[in-house]
Amino acid sequence: MNRRKAPLLLAFVLLLAGSALLVFKTRPGPGASPETAPASTPATPRSQGFTAQGPWAPVDGEPGREAGLERPEKDLVSYLRSRYGARIREPHTQMRMLEELMRHFQKLNPTGWEADLLAALQQAFPELYEELAQRLRQRLDYEKWVKEHHAELKDKPAAERRAAMWEERHRLFGKEVAEKIWVAELRNLAVADALTAIDALPGASVGERMAEYKKGLEKAYGENAQAYVQTHQQELMNRFLDLGSVQKDLGTLPPAQRAQELRTIRQEMGLDEEALRRWEELDRVRDTRWEVGSQYMSEREALAQQYSGPELEARLTELRARYFSDEAQTVAEEEQSGFFRFTRPRQWGRN
Repeated sequence: MNRRKAPLLLAFVLLLAGSALLVFKTRPGPGASPETAPASTPATPRSQGFTAQGPWAPVDGEPGREAGLERPEKDLVSYLRSRYGARIREPHTQMRMLEELMRHFQKLNPTGWEADLLAALQQAFPELYEELAQRLRQRLDYEKWVKEHHAELKDKPAAERRAAMWEERHRLFGKEVAEKIWVAELRNLAVADALTAIDALPGASVGERMAEYKKGLEKAYGENAQAYVQTHQQELMNRFLDLGSVQKDLGTLPPAQRAQELRTIRQEMGLDEEALRRWEELDRVRDTRWEVGSQYMSEREALAQQYSGPELEARLTELRARYFSDEAQTVAEEEQSGFFRFTRPRQWGRN
């Protein structure tokens, strides 16, 4: 048997015999319950190719997502052709496949994974083998560069760090290929820039800012904008609601008008009627909680002005039990640590 293929065949046996199924992290779909939504989503780009977890971020900007390599339907070659074959000539698709294969073979054979990976490429896509092997070398050279310059990059301002990384990407991959590989990052940056501009619009209403936001998404994602919004409703809605200008405007509105503005924002993000009703119910629960919290803090402050020491603690224990019941102990522990949940800023539509 060809010794070059032996590790690959061994990988097939191990893969089919004992690999654990990978647990997928699902996104909330259209109409998903707001109770299961993320607590927060940053308004900054998710991936700059330089993270606290490591110097290399996956090209799709979604660290931690596997494509299912650990459970191929027949064998590795069939899986690669089925999953990537239709778009294998696209640099972005090539890089996603290479990263998946790297994770897979590095687990199976930490010292000889590269030869196994190349053997898999040779069998799956022989007509593109040289191009894919070159892409792998470029990928490894870039990772090496980022690791070597990690400290230097970390100390740079974000804009300078991005510029340095893009300069190296252009050098290693070529400008056209690099921009195709990191297309998700470029789009995400475009949306972030649009949000910055929207936040700075003088005198714009919430509706006008939302209209500009949708234009920014359409510009960044083109004909795929609607599909992208549909699969990223929660994240995109949160990024808009996190704008200081939007929060300021919502905070100045009467409750009924604010509720209508929140409903319109969610409609613009494609939520269906059932989801809108669930969000409105959650808003009512949150409003009630904040009202209770405001009353509690007022009484707490009054007690703190009258009492101290054990007497104050005893009265606060009674107060927390009256307002929070089963949560009273949790609130007490938070306050002992210096955290007062109802002194945080109210983020309309977010908490």
